[in-house]
Amino acid sequence: MIRLAQPAELPYLQQIEIASGEPFRDAGMPDIADDDPMSLEDLAEHEVWVAIGAEGVPVAFIAVGDVDGATHVHQVSVHPSHARQGIGAALIEHVTQAERAVTLTTFRDIPWNAPYYERLGFQAVADVSPGLAEIMREEASRGLDPATRVAMALLPAQVRA
Repeated sequence: MIRLAQPAELPYLQQIEIASGEPFRDAGMPDIADDDPMSLEDLAEHEVWVAIGAEGVPVAFIAVGDVDGATHVHQVSVHPSHARQGIGAALIEHVTQAERAVTLTTFRDIPWNAPYYERLGFQAVADVSPGLAEIMREEASRGLDPATRVAMALLPAQVRA
């Protein structure tokens, strides 16, 4: 089941994000694994959807907002205990609206980042919008190497068809 996050769940979503960052350690990116999760304030400012597990608690979430007229994925995290079950794809599908593009920024060469999103239909964006450019500048200011990052977009359904 996918539903809007409840305010009381936001701290738990931070724990999901921390746990979902652990695979970066094995990929030689311990700084990413150790990165702070989205703040409670940032989570509260975005539209946040959760996937509920069998125990009735969130096992994954997606935080989205509007960037230059597109639905922008600021964060999608799946707890490792529920990874590789299609939950992340279901969350992305949930926020996909027929008339709007979906954008995100991600690591270019990490298998569960850009290659994964390509399998879902996203394409690299060569000419980024002003809002995406600002997000990428902010990421660089936090130490993310722009050479390892890529902006991606999933075009609206009517354009893809």
